[in-house]
Amino acid sequence: MKILVIEDNESVAAMIEMFFVKEEIKGEFVYDGFAGYQRALEESWDCLIIDWMLPGMDGVTICRKIRAVNKDVPIIMLTAKDSESDQVLGLEMGADDYVTKPFSPLALMARIKAVTRRVNVQKTKPEESGVIETRHVKVNKNTREVYLDGKPVDNLTPKEFDLLYHFVQHPKQVFSREQLLEKVWGYQFYGDDRTVDVHIKRLRNKIGSGDQSFFQTVWGVGYKFEEMDEEADTGNTQ
Repeated sequence: MKILVIEDNESVAAMIEMFFVKEEIKGEFVYDGFAGYQRALEESWDCLIIDWMLPGMDGVTICRKIRAVNKDVPIIMLTAKDSESDQVLGLEMGADDYVTKPFSPLALMARIKAVTRRVNVQKTKPEESGVIETRHVKVNKNTREVYLDGKPVDNLTPKEFDLLYHFVQHPKQVFSREQLLEKVWGYQFYGDDRTVDVHIKRLRNKIGSGDQSFFQTVWGVGYKFEEMDEEADTGNTQ
């Protein structure tokens, strides 16, 4: 595995490098945002780890620019910012995940393995139709295309697509945040369940019909995907 780390804090970079050696990962470290962006475009990487605050070019800008030319490379943002609005911004720019400082190197390694697993599965799994169509939504796993009432939805991030596909595979089934972290992100012990909440919030803004949200909150349990009739009583979900 070959990973580019764009991080200006040399102590953090040294800690990451130590664990890369242990995991037999080939890591390259760049300490300037602009230089890191240029390096990211020069080779094919298995994963990019990008700090938010960088000299030359900030990590959010790097992420946005890379996503404009490469939809598939996994990107993890590193930052001391931990508010939901900052997390939403990072995900909006196309990051697959968001790790706040200080962090456990073991947790970071788990997230690296999780985001790279998605790409590896896509490369090795035999091609299937991968198309699921509901009353309002059509999802093609192989082309990663989404249609809402026949109109294309082209602003989903890779992880938003994965989460949507998981839900439409299991309509009306309720999943806890922990189950979603394990099944969609691949985390078992290192996940932050706020990540699920942020992605659900963003999917609600992007996928819906009229005033209807397809992503229902089941209080005290988790979330489910359900296309309810407009006149139906939503009961204790919203």
